[in-house]
Amino acid sequence: MSHVNKNELTSPARIIEVCVTFLKLGVSSFGGPIAHLGYFHHECIIKRKWMSEKAYADLVAMCQFLPGPASSQVAFILGLVRAGPFGAAAAWCAFTLPSAFILMLIASGIDLITTETSQAIVHGLKLAAIGIVAQALWMMARQFCSAYQKALTAISVFLGLSLFPSTSGQVYAICIGACAGLIYTNKEQITKRDHMPPMISKRSGYMCIGLFITLLIFTYGTSEIDNLSAWLIIFNAFYKAGALVFGGGHVVLPLLETDIVQQGWMNKDLFYAGYGATQAMPGPLFTFAAYLGALINIGPQGMIGALYALIIIFIPGLLLALGVLPFWQSLNTHMALRRMTQGIQAAVVGILAYTFYTSLWQSTLKMPLDYALALTFSILLIYWRIAPWIIVSLSLIICIINP
Repeated sequence: MSHVNKNELTSPARIIEVCVTFLKLGVSSFGGPIAHLGYFHHECIIKRKWMSEKAYADLVAMCQFLPGPASSQVAFILGLVRAGPFGAAAAWCAFTLPSAFILMLIASGIDLITTETSQAIVHGLKLAAIGIVAQALWMMARQFCSAYQKALTAISVFLGLSLFPSTSGQVYAICIGACAGLIYTNKEQITKRDHMPPMISKRSGYMCIGLFITLLIFTYGTSEIDNLSAWLIIFNAFYKAGALVFGGGHVVLPLLETDIVQQGWMNKDLFYAGYGATQAMPGPLFTFAAYLGALINIGPQGMIGALYALIIIFIPGLLLALGVLPFWQSLNTHMALRRMTQGIQAAVVGILAYTFYTSLWQSTLKMPLDYALALTFSILLIYWRIAPWIIVSLSLIICIINP
């Protein structure tokens, strides 16, 4: 990425570009975190070249390593790289708020997802997402698993996660990949790195990490206090959920259920109805917090409660992403760490393949036609380089005609 001065980085044109790009993604990115990374790859890396393929792989590896919503963290940093702090805020708002707003409407009693046509639309979008993600996985595998040792690392991670699924499995997989890279990567295999320029200082990184830890300690230290303000009670519940989630947004479900359903803030049927609605939304799964914040029977409710819960659940993951970013980039100066990163990148391919199969493939492909369409879309994208919007349109038409 070429050097740009501060004024150019924070220019209104760049901020608007980020906002428009992620607003498009916020209303069309169905399929969960793995699909989001595929959409980001196409829109921001291939199409707009905001950063190099290698820098993007490093960014994905970092966010996969951290707790929190990986796709939202990637979006936030992409906005930061392109247009500075305002770009980061624009990326988060544009990517997150569309689905959050729909969930607020659903919480208010508006039924948007029960008709047969709407279900067919969601299914068509998920089928298209399979092809788009398959294309992204294929390109990343060719880029980062060219050596047989790296391919073996990716396959081992996929099999390991399949045999021993756990909420911390992805963290172990990243660690295994780092160790494997340290063992088998030699100097000749390490190509010139193309990291993002440092967007924040190490001092700011320390401050973000310190604030993350301080707030986490605060949530546990005040959790047993009687007569605690409803605002603080909600803060504690949603901050802990956002801070302790490894392995994607689906893992947030048991954490939120423990605090919200078991505490009597919402009945189980209403809780799971909202969770089901969230599965049909574009954008990050963490927007489930907006639905919960609008309906829980303590503290602020309605739009204020929804926005409050939504912001709180994202804060820890974004703080960690900002805090680790300047130190993650320093890998470029350490040969041993660079070798470890080679293995991490291969492990990320295995992690993405596992998540693609378990979260998107298994939940979407039910009938022979689904398999045929998914295969066709993947071939059209990988070998014929058909534009994704054509695939999405084609998938929608087919699924609406033949629900």
